Amino acid sequence: MANNRLIAYFSMEVALHPDIPTYSGGLGMLAGDTLRSAADLGLPMVAVSLIHRKGYFFQRLDVSGWQTEEPAAWVVEDFLKELPGRVSVQIEGREVRLRVWQYDVVGVKGATVPVYLLDADLPENSEWDRTLTHYLYGGDKHYRLCQEVILGIGGVRALRMLGHGTLERFHMNEGHAALLSLELLNEHAHAEGRTTFSAADVEYIREMCVFTTHTPVPAGQDQFPWEMAMRVLGQPDVEGMKDLFCCDNVHCENLLNMTFLALNVSHYINGVAKKHAEVSRHMFAEYHIDAITNGVHAQTWISPPFQQLFNTHIPGWREDNFSLRYALSIPPEEVWAAHAENKRLLIEQINRETNAGLDTNVFTIGFARRAATYKRADLLLHDIEKLKAIAAKVGNIQIIYAGKAHPQDQPGKEFIQRIIRAESALKPQIRMVYLVNYDWELGQLMTAGVDLWLNTPLPPMEASGTSGMKAAMNGVPSLSILDGWWIEGCIEGVTGWAIDAGNPETTEHRTPADADSLYRQLEETIIPLFYGNRAQFIAIMRHAIALNGSFFNTQRMVMQYVSNAYFG
Repeated sequence: MANNRLIAYFSMEVALHPDIPTYSGGLGMLAGDTLRSAADLGLPMVAVSLIHRKGYFFQRLDVSGWQTEEPAAWVVEDFLKELPGRVSVQIEGREVRLRVWQYDVVGVKGATVPVYLLDADLPENSEWDRTLTHYLYGGDKHYRLCQEVILGIGGVRALRMLGHGTLERFHMNEGHAALLSLELLNEHAHAEGRTTFSAADVEYIREMCVFTTHTPVPAGQDQFPWEMAMRVLGQPDVEGMKDLFCCDNVHCENLLNMTFLALNVSHYINGVAKKHAEVSRHMFAEYHIDAITNGVHAQTWISPPFQQLFNTHIPGWREDNFSLRYALSIPPEEVWAAHAENKRLLIEQINRETNAGLDTNVFTIGFARRAATYKRADLLLHDIEKLKAIAAKVGNIQIIYAGKAHPQDQPGKEFIQRIIRAESALKPQIRMVYLVNYDWELGQLMTAGVDLWLNTPLPPMEASGTSGMKAAMNGVPSLSILDGWWIEGCIEGVTGWAIDAGNPETTEHRTPADADSLYRQLEETIIPLFYGNRAQFIAIMRHAIALNGSFFNTQRMVMQYVSNAYFG
């Protein structure tokens, strides 16, 4: 094993393979795409996560549209290699032993990024401790904090056990991994001959740490009661440096706040879009926060028909994603033929599995997101009679929805139920289907196979978003609220369209105006183009690839991390 790696990337979730359910959505998919591009670029990186033996969850919807969850168990040995040796962490004074499994992410030129997945399911651990690496985002705050001890502290110890002594940067993808700083602090204190760490140690490790924040709202931060944190961690040093952990900070109200811990120990901090960095600077005014806009891994998300098209017209696109700008030179009829094949594959699979009766000739809108209320999945259905009138006036519409709600998110589950109940109200003018268990493979089909990608978050709640980037790489334009990445990616009528671009409101009061704008775009511009001016619609598809696909990719993103965060 090569032990000359320089960068360690920590993420609570990571999408490594469609059959490995160690991710819940965008954060994990971004982590996986980051590692795939790092391997493509030959970056000297390793990654750390948890094994999540029971996955996130398998979603079922009953006849009323109510979501229930089942474990998403998988056969670890089919995908991972167990490594020799054990490490341990202290949790509430107990020793919890960990083993390490390895998955190699292989790049386009054969370079690899090893990913180490930590596993507490060992006979020497207590029955409860064995479950700590079972469920992604499962359990209560106590369970989550114990998981974060394993990820952060156990992750650094695993790297040292495996011989990674030359690491220069530790990249925390969200605050879940912030406890890695404790282990780095203790390492440096012991190297200096001390048993407890000090402010000088904090200054030393700050040069090693990089933090990417993904949440623009305080509710998205991991926060734990201080008493619980002291009980779980059992480190007297922590009690003496509460400011580092934000315990007495006015923002934190006697809590251990993982976001503030990560902010306090990192020399480089970034948001995941220009707007998100701006919002984050308002939230965390004491810190310098840069912007590196997210991307997606081109080879993972570009569909086979478009890969074949690019192989013919843009050879070398895998090695140089920026060359996708030459998509403007691809003959329009070939772009449309590749899209038609993607649409056929999607519609045929949906009809086979759901008997929805969708038609490949009908204008198809796709919406697939985590079912959180701020994403406003039902904005399209705000006025069902208006939507039906648009379909009758300018052309048929069909709608494909998908997305999971967090098991404890009751309002999110109610959103799903509300959307499914609207299905009968739309008939017979509009056919709609809600697809169950949205995952990697369904995401690939949907982002490539619909005619329009819809995104309707309440701004400025969208940190970045990446699903529209995946659609763009397949020539599918977006209709979206101007938030997250779309502020940077939208050129009106060129790469797609904006919803209510001039509305400064940031509360639910803006919803009626947003719905009116959405309907106006569909009725006056988008659907007439699709049915009546196909050449112009294809021109927008080509610009989505050339302008957005060539930029909003993880190859560009990782290169920015290299120059700004890792070695800058």
